[in-house]
Amino acid sequence: MNFNDKIYIAGHRGLVGSAIVRQLEARGFTNLLMRTHKELDLTNQERVQNFFKHEKPDYVILAASKVGGIHANNIYPADFIYQNMMIEINVIHAAYQSNVKRLLFLGSTCVYPREVEQPMKEGALLTGVLEPTNEPYAIAKIAGIKLCESYNRQHDTDFRSVMPTNLYGINDNFHPENSHVIPALIRRFHEAKVNNDTEVVVWGTGNAMREFLYVDDMAAASLFVLELDEQTYKANTKPILSHINVGTGKDTTIREIAETIKELVGYKGKLIFDTTKPDGPPRKLIDITRLKKMGWEYGIDLKEGLNETYKYYKECNL
Repeated sequence: MNFNDKIYIAGHRGLVGSAIVRQLEARGFTNLLMRTHKELDLTNQERVQNFFKHEKPDYVILAASKVGGIHANNIYPADFIYQNMMIEINVIHAAYQSNVKRLLFLGSTCVYPREVEQPMKEGALLTGVLEPTNEPYAIAKIAGIKLCESYNRQHDTDFRSVMPTNLYGINDNFHPENSHVIPALIRRFHEAKVNNDTEVVVWGTGNAMREFLYVDDMAAASLFVLELDEQTYKANTKPILSHINVGTGKDTTIREIAETIKELVGYKGKLIFDTTKPDGPPRKLIDITRLKKMGWEYGIDLKEGLNETYKYYKECNL
């Protein structure tokens, strides 16, 4: 990418989108296109097409999606499948019509079957039944991968897909009811410290293993894949199996995560695991061999990432 290239970041306010914007700006890119949902409803085909016709971006990063926890996915399944598929269809088709140089689609590792061999390889896609709690969202993300591949095969476009593991970091959602495990624990331990609570209760045994990637690493990996030369990219992917896992290749127990955050926050009370509550899947780890072979590895370890995330949380709650 050249510094005068016009780059459209869809979802620039989200966790990954905002990290990508920070990195592009730090590298000296100034011709960045960004629109809020109010300014541009990506589910509206006519508006998306008009935007592309008028702005003519050179590169597109599709990081926009409707996201939510198990509760939201369960109550609004139609919203999750409809809105995410419409965003993908409209942006990918408009990118093709506008002859963009490259597009990068950001998916999710929920695209893999529920009962899948660990670590999860890219080839596991469409080999089994999905996790029912977020199936509509996962179906939409699978459709995004297949849209990119189908346009590449039929129209000779250069549309690429990355599947991140569990992400955390600056701009995370710390909502008490619908945030993910790391931001939820940071908030819980911080509030327990402030309120002098005697104990913090965490669901499950603490033995479930999860992989976490700091969002700045995800942004770096996204730009790495977007800018990768065509020869290296094609040598490491297949036309109908082109998506790329992004993670650390390392997992840790929920217990270790909770103990690390407890220490980081400086909470002196008890940490209790409520073993009557479910753990979820015993392990979720992705295989990162494909991306490693291409030449990218993560740079921010868990402790450093947690420290930065807690600093951000405190700054937001002063």
